[in-house]
Amino acid sequence: MDRMLYIAADGASQIQTAQAVNANNLANAGTTGFKAQFEALRALPVYGPGHASRVHSMTEISGVDYSPGSLMATGRSLDIAVNGEGWIAVQAPDGSEAYTRAGDLRVSATGLLETGAGHLVLGDGGPISIPDAQELEIAADGTVSVLPIGQAPSTLAEVGRIKLVNPLQTDLQKGADGLLRLADGAIAPADASVRLASGVLESSNVNTVEALTTMIHLARQFETQVKLMKTAEETDAASAKLMSIG
Repeated sequence: MDRMLYIAADGASQIQTAQAVNANNLANAGTTGFKAQFEALRALPVYGPGHASRVHSMTEISGVDYSPGSLMATGRSLDIAVNGEGWIAVQAPDGSEAYTRAGDLRVSATGLLETGAGHLVLGDGGPISIPDAQELEIAADGTVSVLPIGQAPSTLAEVGRIKLVNPLQTDLQKGADGLLRLADGAIAPADASVRLASGVLESSNVNTVEALTTMIHLARQFETQVKLMKTAEETDAASAKLMSIG
């Protein structure tokens, strides 16, 4: 009975992990530029003293769905979206360079350009500082221009250029903070071919119907594992009762 109980308990544990990944995708269905993650269950032998006669399951994140979300028009000058392939370079909480598709930009209280999640947007020389201005424009190549207060519309001043990159998807990995980084820890070079669309936002690429269906499927699998553990307990109790009769 110990083998049956072990396999069922291990399976239930891994299904919980898969459910957590799926729930995170579903929770971010409304997050700008969010990329869904894939989870996969696989069987692995248990190594130790003696022959590896037992198998346990393991849930692992098998990859990221890099397909683009739909573009939603907002008309807001600070809302941008990558038009096609590419990423916006931002500064992660640990100070490293990371990449995102979230273009819901804003100007912080200290005058720095940041995303809606609070990540500083990087330019050619670091974070982009925005002076007091009556208008702000972001061009398709990432150039950020402002119209100084009290000046004529023809006096736009360039204050920086958003760093846009386009590394190979196979070189990227997603962190727990939702940002993408190069797997080897390197920094991706700027790519002039990446273009931006202004006044729009890219929605999450999570398929809510599929995520809900997966949630139900995983819940039923978990219930099956719990029933197997209960059956193992009942069988063990019946065996102990038979032994006590003798």
